[in-house]
Parts: sequence; C-alpha cells; structure tokens
Amino acid sequence: MSHNSFGHLFRFTTWGESHGPAIGCVIDGCPPRIDISEADIQTYLDQRKPGTSRFVTQRKEPDAVKILSGVFEGQTTGAPISLLIENTDQRSRDYSEIKDRYRPGHADMTYDAKYGIRDYRGGGRSSARETANRVAAGAIARKILTGVTIRGAVISLGTQNINPDNWDWEQTRQNPFWCPDKVAAKTWEDYLDGIRKSGNSVGAIIEIRASGVPAGWGAPVYGKLDSDIAMGMMSINAAKGVEIGTGFAAGRITGIENADEMRMENGAPKFLSNNSGGILGGISNGDEIIVRVAIKPTSSILTQTQSIDAKGNEIDVRTKGRHDPCVGIRAVPVAEAMLACILADHKLRHRGQMGSSN
Repeated sequence: MSHNSFGHLFRFTTWGESHGPAIGCVIDGCPPRIDISEADIQTYLDQRKPGTSRFVTQRKEPDAVKILSGVFEGQTTGAPISLLIENTDQRSRDYSEIKDRYRPGHADMTYDAKYGIRDYRGGGRSSARETANRVAAGAIARKILTGVTIRGAVISLGTQNINPDNWDWEQTRQNPFWCPDKVAAKTWEDYLDGIRKSGNSVGAIIEIRASGVPAGWGAPVYGKLDSDIAMGMMSINAAKGVEIGTGFAAGRITGIENADEMRMENGAPKFLSNNSGGILGGISNGDEIIVRVAIKPTSSILTQTQSIDAKGNEIDVRTKGRHDPCVGIRAVPVAEAMLACILADHKLRHRGQMGSSN
C-alpha cells in the first residue's frame, strides 16, 4: 500500500490498523532543539479520542502516546520522531458479519477491487482511527508555528446551523460539538439524540482558522498553499468538500463584491475584507486563513441498507459496533492538526528557499 506519507520538509508517515495492536507515525524533518513532551501531544489527542460524550463512538481508547525516538532530554534532536499509540478496546467480533459484505458508503468494495484483500475489522487502514496519528503529528507541528494560532469549530450539524453573530471561541470547549454558538449547541443536543436513537447519522461542516501566519508562505504554481490545504483536508476520512475563504459563494458574486480592498495601517497592508481566506495566488497574504470542510454522514449506521457481498449477491446490511452519529464532531481536531502540519511544512519550505525566519 503506497502513499502513507504527507508533507515535504515536515513529513509524517502513519501506520497501523483500527483493530491491530497499535497505530503510530514517524515524523521526519522536525528541526532540533524544540521543547516537546508526551504531555504536549496528549493534550490534543484527548480532544479527538472516542468515548468523550454520548454523541461520539463509545469505543474506550485512552490514546496514550509514547515517544520512541527523536526526543532527548525534552527536546527534539532533528532525528525522526517515532510515536506509538496502543489500541486497547477492539471488538473485532462486531464486524464478523460483514466479513464478506460491502457496507454502503465505506471503502469495503474499493479495497477489495484494488488489493484483493481487506481488513474488515473496523475498516482496517481506512478507519478514522488512523487520524489519531495526524493529531499527534499536528501537536509537534504547532511547536514549529510560533506565533500562529489554529482553532476549529462545527458551524453546521446536519440541517442545524449556528448564528454567526453568536460566535464565541470559548464556547467550542464548553459543549460536546465544538460549537461556537451557545444557543445552537443546546438545540443540537436534542437533534443529535434523535438521529442517534433512530439508528441514523448526519454530516457536518467544520471551519478551521489560522491567525498569525505571515505573508509569503506558499508558491505560485504547483506548491500553492491553498492547494496543499485542500489536498490535506480531503485526505481526512469522510471529507467530501473543501472551500477557502468565500469558497463556492465566490461563484455567485461580482468582482467588486469579491475584491479584498486594501489600505495601509501602521506601515503595513491591511485588507478590508477576507474573501480570499488569507491566500492570494497560492501565497499567504498575512490575513487570517479560513478553511471549511464538509464531512459526510457516518456510513456505519444501525438502519438496514441495500448492498452486495463479495460474490455479487444482493443483500441487506446493518452495521453493528460503536460508531459516531456525526463523525464531523471529532473531525475538528483532525482538521486543525492537518492545517498545522501543512503550515509547518510551508514555513520550513519558505525558510529553505528565502532564508527567512518567518
């Protein structure tokens, strides 16, 4: 299986399966003498781990990370950093019934078509369990991004939307939905409870913002910052769409409406709007980077659906096990981590080409 690595100068490679003994990643290209500890990484893994509320999968994984290499006396050495996260709560028996059955919306059929073999225990390598590795890598990437703040929120849950006027970043840590709107978060509880109890699931739209990114990161043709962001976000399990700044709405407005007009403020350029999402011509412009990702409904549902098996027989499938009624909730720390890894990579690439400390 190829393509298990992401990034150029800051590069991570993930390994492991959902129901194997462990998962992990190897991070290459991290500069030396950066303070890092297992506790620094664990802080972010705890935000993604399962079993934290009734609105996510009840699989109980501590996601305790172990640093195996690349760190000495609390600092990175410049050597590859190897991280290990043990799997402790696998219930492979939950998947025995779908050993030869293809679950609609999953990669079961495509894995068989490509490899002729698949790990049916929770999806194996295609499971969102793999994203814990990305969160761990993102924790280290954030250490490189001094002065940069990355935050995410769920702005839409199924048919339910936030009121942007109520946006409060502090609220994202006060409810189980990463919702920045206190009022919306209360209504989402009953809404998602109903979805969960009916054996169904819903999708979500998440928004990730990065502030403090200086102008100049990225390249104008094949190394565009926004194209790398789009690729990274689309690599997240269940991601089906990405937009930056105004995104698809830009196709429905005029050039005057879309123009991010400029003035000078304190001797530096200031944009009067941010339709570009902080990126122009593939290069950061110093404004806040704004990314939104559409996450599809969880494909593993208790409601019976039509499918086929490996022999071509038409069957009905009902997926047992412990699954998120909305996988978009736990996608927030994953998307934050991916943006951190991409920005850390581009910072190092910019420094390598331009010799800049930014």
